[in-house]
This record gives sequence, structure tokens and C-alpha cells, in this order.
Amino acid sequence: MSQDSAAPEVARKLSGRRRREVVAVLLFSGGPIFESSIPLSVFGIDRQDAGVPRYRLLVCAGEDGPLRTTGGLELTAPYGLEAIGRAGTVVVPAWRSITSPPPPEALEALRRAHEEGARIVGLCTGAFVLAAAGLLDGRPATTHWMYAPTLAKRYPSVHVDPRELFVDDGDVLTSAGTAAGIDLCLHIVRTDHGTEAAGALARRLVVPPRRSGGQERYLDRSLPEEIGSDPLAEVVAWALEHLHEQFDVETLAARAYMSRRTFDRRFRSLTGSAPLQWLITQRVLQAQRLLETSDYSVDEVAGRCGFRSPVALRGHFRRQLGSSPAAYRAAYRARRPQSEPPAPVLETVVPAQLAAGIRRPGGPLDPGKPQGDAYTPGRPALPGQRSAP
Repeated sequence: MSQDSAAPEVARKLSGRRRREVVAVLLFSGGPIFESSIPLSVFGIDRQDAGVPRYRLLVCAGEDGPLRTTGGLELTAPYGLEAIGRAGTVVVPAWRSITSPPPPEALEALRRAHEEGARIVGLCTGAFVLAAAGLLDGRPATTHWMYAPTLAKRYPSVHVDPRELFVDDGDVLTSAGTAAGIDLCLHIVRTDHGTEAAGALARRLVVPPRRSGGQERYLDRSLPEEIGSDPLAEVVAWALEHLHEQFDVETLAARAYMSRRTFDRRFRSLTGSAPLQWLITQRVLQAQRLLETSDYSVDEVAGRCGFRSPVALRGHFRRQLGSSPAAYRAAYRARRPQSEPPAPVLETVVPAQLAAGIRRPGGPLDPGKPQGDAYTPGRPALPGQRSAP
């Protein structure tokens, strides 16, 4: 269930030895310090004077210390895994590397907490820890959009949606990267104590009480406002409006009156993404929308998204989302309440409306440099053909 839906009922009754107002935050060595600090700030500071009900925070080490965070800081957690047994909410703010398995003892503690009715929360790459514990099997979940394909491939039983800022599935919740962790923590406060309390906390944190939209606007699709009348802005607008047509990067370069090499260099310098990779991503996103909002066959979806064949759609769709188009549609429809009306087909958004999602080399969303969201995995190489994907 997405951020815009009401939270479902918790599936299990909370064990008598656990308290809903007790929040355990599970820290590991090598974790990014920003994500780790989010639940500590939200649940660990007494703000009753501002109308925010108080939580009791237990900071727990998920493994033997000392715990070293990004930047070389050393932390000493006051509690160990045993303290999780008292918590009604357990938060895993991030995991140090999506390629390495979490400690078995920590996974067992999370399973036990879930079985005893605790609410389990994974922020950003913390979703990988929840998935390793088996807590996301058969459930919708999200994580940072850069790591969503890896999560989907490694844990095929998880219904990964890289477009959501957070997903509330009742007793298991996950969020996208960094700022989305704040969104989810505010959502938890809102669920527990109402809109007024969450709004008061948001004012203290100087953040919006509720952000609209999702991660989709950050998915390699935007250009910065400052390019103004640059030919690339017009070219990208044209591409987004004509995804149903078959064209390739050579076509885009020609529309920009540039050689292919110059176009590739300019596009990458402005967006942080190779043009072919960007174009394939847009076609896959469009296919995802049509699979959710229409009854077109997979063959028809492929044609309406500019793929030369259903085989090309299936290959790129599985590479990015870890599922076949048919399996994705079936899983999506199985998760939707029967009474819920179909979502409208989203309109194409032009670059001027997408400025918030800029990914620039060395910037906050540039996967080429270490960031607080976690560590960049090796991404599958995209085919280097010049024909339309």
C-alpha cells in the first residue's frame, strides 16, 4: 500500500511484553550516518512542549561494536539485540552494503519481533535487511530507486515499487532514500497520534508534513531549470511526448543539431545519465503505467511504448524491475482492492516540471560518488545498440 492510502490493520496482536511507544533503532557498522540519525531525531527527542507525544527510544547495536559510520565516526549503542524484545516498533535505518548479508542474529531478532506483533520499518537500504529476514515476502515494498532493481532481482517474491516514497503494508513499512525516511517517520507519528501531532513535529523539523508524488520524478528523467532554451530541453520534451513512436538516440541527436558523440557528452553532463539509458528507462516506466491502468496485451504495450518487439520490452522490463510484464501486472492487480477504481493514465511531464529530479555529476543524486543513501551497486550494462530500444 502506498503513501497515499490509509494504513491497514496490523496483522498480529502485540505481545504483552512489548510497548507501542517503545521504538528500537537497529544500527550496524558502516551504515550511512544521515539515515541512521533520522529515527533518532524523530523518536528520540522529547517535544511534548510542541504537542508531539513522546516515544521511548532504544538504540540497539545489530552486531558487535564499535560501530563505524560513514565519515569514520565511531558509535557505541547503549543496547544490544535483546532490547528489541521490548519494542513495539523496530526501525532499520540503512544497511551498509546491498551486496553483503546481514548478521543472522539480527535477522532472527527481527523475525521474532514481527511474530510478536511489532511494527518493522526499513528506511532506504534497510529494506534489504527486512527482505533478508523474509519479512517482505509477498508484500509491496520500496527502497531507493537506484537499488530497486537489485532488490527485485535478489528477492523475487517481494513486490518492489521504485516509484513510491514509502510503502505502508500495516506491520511492515519501507521507504526510499534519505528524505523519504523522514516522510515515513512522520507517517508513523501521524498513524499513531494524528495529523496535528505529525504537523507539529514537521514544523519542528522544518520539513513538509506530507509530500505529494513519489520517486518517479527522480528516475533519470529530468533536466535542470537553468538550461532554459538549451536545445536539449526541447529535445527531451519531444522524446517524452513521443515515447509511443520508434526512434533512437541518433534521432534525438539530430533534433538537437549535434553529432551523436557531442549529444551523448552534453546529455550526460546535464543529467548525469547516458541518453540511451534514459530513453530505455522512460519506455519501461510508460510500460509500467499501461500495465497498471489498461487492458492492453503485452504485445500492444510494447508497441505503445516504442519497443520494436515484445521481446525487447520483456528484457528491459525484467532488467529494471526484476519481473516479466505479465507477472508484474498480475501481482499489481492481486494487491489492489477490488473496489478501488483504476488509476488514471499519467500525462507526460515536460522538463520544466521535472527540475526537482536533477541528477548532475558530483551532485546529490550522482551514483558516481559515495552518498549517504548507501553504496552504489554494479548496475547491469545496457545494450549499446543505436536502434530504438
